[in-house]
Amino acid sequence: MMQSTVKNLGGLLDRVVEEAPERAALVIGEQTITFGQLGAGIASTANALADMGVGVGDRVMVVDECSTLFLSAVLGAARIGAAAAPMNHRLTAGELRELHAASGCDRAIAGDGFVGLVGDALGRSPLTPAIALRWGGDAPTPVGVNANDTALVLFTSGTTGLPKAVALSHGDLVPRVALFSATFDPAAEPVRALCCVPAVHVGGLVGLLVALAAGSTSVIQSRFDAGEWLALVERHRIQRTFLVPAMLRRILDHPDFTNADLSSLRTLAYGAAPAGPDLIRRAVEAMPDVDFSNVYGQTETLGAVTMLSPADHRDPTRVGSVGRVLPGIEWRLAETGEFQVHQQGDWHGTGDLARVDDGGYVWVEGRLADTINRGGEKLGPIEVEEALRKHPAVVDVAVAGIPDEELGERVGAAVVIDGGVAPADLVAFCRQHLAPWKAPERIAVVDEIPYTELGKVSRPQIAALIAEHGAAP
Repeated sequence: MMQSTVKNLGGLLDRVVEEAPERAALVIGEQTITFGQLGAGIASTANALADMGVGVGDRVMVVDECSTLFLSAVLGAARIGAAAAPMNHRLTAGELRELHAASGCDRAIAGDGFVGLVGDALGRSPLTPAIALRWGGDAPTPVGVNANDTALVLFTSGTTGLPKAVALSHGDLVPRVALFSATFDPAAEPVRALCCVPAVHVGGLVGLLVALAAGSTSVIQSRFDAGEWLALVERHRIQRTFLVPAMLRRILDHPDFTNADLSSLRTLAYGAAPAGPDLIRRAVEAMPDVDFSNVYGQTETLGAVTMLSPADHRDPTRVGSVGRVLPGIEWRLAETGEFQVHQQGDWHGTGDLARVDDGGYVWVEGRLADTINRGGEKLGPIEVEEALRKHPAVVDVAVAGIPDEELGERVGAAVVIDGGVAPADLVAFCRQHLAPWKAPERIAVVDEIPYTELGKVSRPQIAALIAEHGAAP
């Protein structure tokens, strides 16, 4: 059976580039890049790659911060039938070498600050901005692609091991961007979005493509800082943004939050990691004029498969849910309780334990891999974290199972506290809310919880931290 043809992802911005070339596409620091400049970069990079022999089915390693080069490589490669594989510029040369091999890349492009790093990883020089963005020429016509042809290669977050390469097709990406993107209106004032989630991750990159396809102006915060985030919202009159829960917590806790002018902010989406209901209730109360939405998904599912709408956030019984499954997505709960999604002819296991209520709302209750087995009694770390967060002295917490000869695992917690509370008092408090065997048996008091740049907790890292610094209460 022949595959159906679909639109090439590489042509995503053609209409905006043609009809609004002077409109600001990106704002990075003090630099503003127009859609016309971005379109020229896409054309130049596509031509440079093509002239170097890159073509249909090839893959191109991309290492840079979010920039003209980064987006030109992503869309330029797709335009000629190849696929970009963006990789985190904060990785070591050895880690990049492993990802390069895992993704099957044929060529590499690197930003000016990362040419040496990529050269060390591959043993040869990558394509640089001086060549890619100055090759010039008219944009090549996007090649015809089929629905299953790879448009982009992204990597899982790798919290439990080496990130896995995930091939995303034109047939998946183009409709997903269209689903969330507003129709481009060249006469309308562009929406101003703040992008602070790394563009190498599905939430950051797909969110950025959604904004650009609608002709929005995207202000880029290359590395998240809560104080700078507040300043950027105020300075650029930001209207839309996407955050991970750890970022949202740091914004609310920042001393500048109460005095910051956030009156321009209209919509705030969050996801990529679990968000406790207490945090979301606090955020909704602190920003009553903002429409909140929660999106749940993974790299393998191309981001969102469920959404909790702004209206749902005003119903206290639904806060904490990840919402309802989006239209057109097939799902099921396996016998283990794992939430699974049907795609490309097969069932994909998310690794998340979930339940679905009578209203169709999905509640994620933990990770299969994170489940703690304490002498046959199984529990998820999230419920212990939520219980501990209720204590007024607990600023942040992460829970993990720690190896134990007698029971197999015991419950351990790393906590950030504000005040003189003793670990034994935290255990006693936890037992007021949970069964006694769920309370932590080893506690490490730390200055901060180590999160990935996407705001996720690595349970193995937390377990090692507790084993090294923790003590019995």
